[in-house]
Amino acid sequence: MMTDPEMIECPDSGRQLARLRAIMHRLRAPGGCPWDAEQTHESIIPNLIEEAYETVDTIQRGDYAHLKEELGDLLLQVVFHSEIAEEAGRFNLDDVARDISEKLVRRHPHVFGSSDVATTDAVLQQWDEIKRSEKGDEEKPYLHDVGRGLPALLRASKLQKKAAKVGFDWPVETGVVAKIREELLELQSAMDAQDLDAVAEEMGDLMFSIVNLARFRKVDPEILMNAANNKFENRFGEMERILKQSGLTLEAASPGQMEDAWETAKGRER
Repeated sequence: MMTDPEMIECPDSGRQLARLRAIMHRLRAPGGCPWDAEQTHESIIPNLIEEAYETVDTIQRGDYAHLKEELGDLLLQVVFHSEIAEEAGRFNLDDVARDISEKLVRRHPHVFGSSDVATTDAVLQQWDEIKRSEKGDEEKPYLHDVGRGLPALLRASKLQKKAAKVGFDWPVETGVVAKIREELLELQSAMDAQDLDAVAEEMGDLMFSIVNLARFRKVDPEILMNAANNKFENRFGEMERILKQSGLTLEAASPGQMEDAWETAKGRER
């Protein structure tokens, strides 16, 4: 890919993606940025993950003023990886766009073809069937490679959703709640027996069951966990302020004083 110097300053609103590619190419080229030139697919994995989560965070907070910026940071990661691949002669950004365009057309035959599915459930079933056929997974285990690389909570939810598509699911939510109680009792039994391996396994089973309840409630477990993290962070910060007002630091406060301040902080949320 040749870099047109004028493209880097291009004001044309219809050519900004080409401009971004030109800038990325210039950064990686001799005489460009040493840091950008040194990066590999592997080295910028953390950046890809970070930008994806920061984009999610702006959406969850309803911070649409910054969503455009975060989407740009995320788009940069796609362009960055495509530039590295193009240098190695593997593929380029056009190939990436072409492949996803063709995939969308293939997997929406009810829009671009002759399929007559009309409901969301039917569309999802059709998508799954086409996907398995494309990947040659018909003869592989049904859950083969589902959610590989996802964070564990998200993968648990994805596995459960996939299993539910073929009827492997609780008929009603009360069954899920009963399973959580069962797993909690099994965890307590393992703890009473001081069986460390069993305790770890039962904690995993309990978490998996709680993810199942989130799925029944149609709530993303990752979003739930993020909300719980934020609540803890905010409440802990308020507890710290309350202690400081009493002349105490976190290090100097007793467990009882922390608990009292925690309950006060909790009460202020209501």
